[in-house]
Amino acid sequence: MKTMSLMIRDFPEDERPRERLISDGPESLANHELLAILLRTGTKDESVLQLANRLLNHFEGLRLLKDATIEEMTSIKGIGTAKAVQILAAIELGRRISRLQYNERYVIRSPEDGAKYVMDDMRFLSQEHFVALYLNTKNQVIHRKTVFIGSLNASIVHPREVFKEAIKRSAASIICAHNHPSGDPTPSREDIEVTKRLVECGRMIGIELLDHLIIGDRKFVSLKEKGYV
Repeated sequence: MKTMSLMIRDFPEDERPRERLISDGPESLANHELLAILLRTGTKDESVLQLANRLLNHFEGLRLLKDATIEEMTSIKGIGTAKAVQILAAIELGRRISRLQYNERYVIRSPEDGAKYVMDDMRFLSQEHFVALYLNTKNQVIHRKTVFIGSLNASIVHPREVFKEAIKRSAASIICAHNHPSGDPTPSREDIEVTKRLVECGRMIGIELLDHLIIGDRKFVSLKEKGYV
């Protein structure tokens, strides 16, 4: 006898994520309930909510799920190509929505503004990324560029690569940022050396380095506030 997989409509109405989303808003749902809406059906052995929970547990939460591949997802029992594609599409839409502010000329008036602009993108990176934000005379971000990926070293992060883009974009000033994958934003000796070189070069060519931010996990350090800029 064929066993039907459990769908969201098979649950009592007050337990259905869709109905709760409609009545109480998406923010009222737990992560596994939002995933269950995307998955739609479970398997013959478990409900869609149980499948969603198992998927989250496999990736240890959203942090790893957001970078999962189709192959990684479909290796999980109950997740076929269609379900994996739906999840990846939703994740990508979320990424694109979070980046819409880049096209709205985000204004940076403080270290907190700068950290907020890059925090969500950079705090989960497994390698160090050195990013330059190029600003106009109104302190609006006109361009963002990842200059270097890897351990920070004063001989590798060359000011030429940073300021070449500034000249190309007619930027008035620059803010640099890089992440510490450990989550601890305490500046290293190399961080300080790189900052001093960039400050000196910026003064020579008339494009000011406003700050160098070190991004940790939900926290940051401003080297301007530390007196190095």
